[in-house]
Amino acid sequence: MTKWVLHDFHAGHGGVFGEVNGAAVVRNYGDPAAEYAALRGAAAVFDLSFRSRVCVLGTDAERFLHGQVTNDIKALHPGEGCYTALVNAKARIESDLNVYRLADEFLLDFEPGLTAAVTQRFDRFIIADDVRVVDAAPHYGLLSVQGPRAAQAVAALDLGVACPDREMAVALAKHATFGDVYVANQPRVGLPGFDLFVPVAALPAMAAALTEVVLGLGGRLAGWEALELARIEAGVPRFGQDMDATNLAPEAGIEARAISYTKGCYIGQEIIARLRTYGQVAKALRGLRLAGECRSLPARGDKLVREGKEVGYLTSAAVSPRVGGTIALAYVRRECNAVGTDLVVAGPAGNTPAVIVPLPFVSAAGV
Repeated sequence: MTKWVLHDFHAGHGGVFGEVNGAAVVRNYGDPAAEYAALRGAAAVFDLSFRSRVCVLGTDAERFLHGQVTNDIKALHPGEGCYTALVNAKARIESDLNVYRLADEFLLDFEPGLTAAVTQRFDRFIIADDVRVVDAAPHYGLLSVQGPRAAQAVAALDLGVACPDREMAVALAKHATFGDVYVANQPRVGLPGFDLFVPVAALPAMAAALTEVVLGLGGRLAGWEALELARIEAGVPRFGQDMDATNLAPEAGIEARAISYTKGCYIGQEIIARLRTYGQVAKALRGLRLAGECRSLPARGDKLVREGKEVGYLTSAAVSPRVGGTIALAYVRRECNAVGTDLVVAGPAGNTPAVIVPLPFVSAAGV
């Protein structure tokens, strides 16, 4: 969507393009450091239309979706949402999902390039159910404003609906210019944030209006690089980077947000319940603070070593202005993944000492 609908808009603002999982994205607008600073200090506008979006409709949609994912779908009322995971029968993650219950359907927002896989997964289990899975991306784009002044930015658009004040809540705005816009309270990087699901025909007008508002608040357009840096600082795992089909959902640090242990049966439920009842997972996602200056940024898959033994591997890494050094997310084996444990990152450029620290990462000032 970014490439087809808003490509000229982004190019006109100096957008530098890249790719994530086969989808075109804006990496930055020429100054990723300033974009990151705007995100942290005021507000930043992101075009997330490259992400996957599907709608699940039909009289059996609630019951069907409830039996597919790890969180409690039946507990949602219209205008509410939840974060959840789609796992297989062995409890391995196939995707994470933001699920919003609308008036007559469920809207699912998830990582780019997964629409076919998620749709095929659902189709395998639709037997005699009145359920339809529809690709929403050709009809709706996704703009997001994140940062301390995000609510002010959305309010300034005067959409005729109040910003949802609860996380994952969603409201429908019927606007004369932009059409039916869904506004979701979605803090993506540990800061206040709102997602706007906008009809494709209105995307250019909405992008221009939102950018103008954010500029007036001291913010700016921002790209993937600023978003990823803030995501890693917040300790938020991303599917395809920090978790994939090799991971159990409780390993990935999403258990508290994504898993209900009271909802009843769903695919993969027995194994997840057994892990909780009888033991812990063998490894878990942790935050690392690397010592000194790395000669090169560690890469996904670089090994972690303790006392000469391999004990884990990196998934994401970044040089953090907020923390004042190199940070990383990594899976570390249970017997040595306590906060304060010293490890060594063994990469192609050599060995780098590291220590496990709490997530989210805190600033150099301790906040």
